[in-house]
Amino acid sequence: MSTTGGFSSSGLLKEEQLLALPDLSLKSAIEIGEIAKSLGTQRSLPIAVEVRVGDWIVYHASLPGSTPENDWWIGRKARVVKLKKHSSMFERVLAEEQGIDWHKENNLLDETHAIHGGGLPLITKDDGFVGVLI
Repeated sequence: MSTTGGFSSSGLLKEEQLLALPDLSLKSAIEIGEIAKSLGTQRSLPIAVEVRVGDWIVYHASLPGSTPENDWWIGRKARVVKLKKHSSMFERVLAEEQGIDWHKENNLLDETHAIHGGGLPLITKDDGFVGVLI
């Protein structure tokens, strides 16, 4: 079966597990945001980067070329990650593999929940899901 990006849900799940952090302090959450911002800057990407710990937005940066619409996408992707505790791409690929309409199955609207790449769970080894990187 063909999926977005050629990804598999099992492969994306393994990546989530490999990226589990020992812990997540405020300082390390901000450092994660800075790393993402630096990668976006180096690649001249017109993106916004956000890190959330629980519901707290601890880091946000809008890079040149980004627009207020980027913030709308961030909110939609963050809601998916917070709800499912998996990446927004994992949720998309899993739905494709299962042949289901993710929004219909979850009784949610595309206008509020985006299953597109870019939303990643922040997971710690002891506490599990603790936040979101977009």
